[in-house]
Amino acid sequence: MKMKMKAKGILVILALMVLAVAVECDPDTVTKVKTVRGKKVCTKGWECNQWSQFCCNETITDYFQVYQFEEWFSKRNTPVAHAVGFWDYQSFILAAAQYEPLGFGTTGNKTEKMKEIAAFLGHVGSQTSCGYGVATGGPLAWGLCFNREMSPSQSYCDDFYKYTYPCAPGAEYYGRGALPIYWNYNYGAAGDGIKADLLNHPEYVEQNATIAFQAAIWRWMTPIKKSQPSAHDAFVGNWKPTKNDTLSKRVPGFGATMNILYGERTCGQGDIDPMNTIISHYLYYLDLLGVGREQAGASEVLSCAEQVAFNPVTAAKTATS
Repeated sequence: MKMKMKAKGILVILALMVLAVAVECDPDTVTKVKTVRGKKVCTKGWECNQWSQFCCNETITDYFQVYQFEEWFSKRNTPVAHAVGFWDYQSFILAAAQYEPLGFGTTGNKTEKMKEIAAFLGHVGSQTSCGYGVATGGPLAWGLCFNREMSPSQSYCDDFYKYTYPCAPGAEYYGRGALPIYWNYNYGAAGDGIKADLLNHPEYVEQNATIAFQAAIWRWMTPIKKSQPSAHDAFVGNWKPTKNDTLSKRVPGFGATMNILYGERTCGQGDIDPMNTIISHYLYYLDLLGVGREQAGASEVLSCAEQVAFNPVTAAKTATS
């Protein structure tokens, strides 16, 4: 009897060893490494499938998993939400995989990587929330409640861009997505960026969660103007402010990402609610990740209350009026 049990135990151990080897040799998970021009670059299966120095680091699924996504956006599929069944973890990871080789969620040490995901999703959560002060679970638990503008006031077609991004017949360019896109020229630019025909088919953004996340990450990773940083570069410290930036109180950090994404609608207006709501989501997600909000930095890094907008709409209107 003892001999049988011992033999059975050996078989179990051997089976586990075979399983471990199989997992280790899975082509979808193996990190491949080579040196290019003296620099170490890697690929890491489907999630980081380009040769990049960033693919040598932990990728998003290594530190941000499905249970955390469910915890952050715990109310998104409740009956009163407006996009029930639309948003999911897999769609986010599939979209993020296109940008991890460029540094999205893979730049810096583990804490810095987690901070970027909390920052990006802090924007997403705040822009798609239907939470309010006494909402069940608290107002910060209601991110990803929307995937589209519920009561569009207009079609958002601007004929000024008729030669570059002409409005498609019958298309409506109201707000859609994880970082809502408005206007034909923004759909056109985002479509160019993610290689999808969003100009002629803006509805794709509210029909496919991967496309919606992809367009949002593209926006996070892409500068509006060549002379300006992307939100990613401003957040991870790749951006070095000019003298004019310093005089305008623009510094790298979360505050600068709000300036880049929303401009004077949110920044340079003092301590206003729209800005504080976005910050609150970021800090909440930092806490849930176990990073802690103390890692968010000083007030001038976290906030954009005193920052001059990168692209002031008011000044542009005054100059052309």
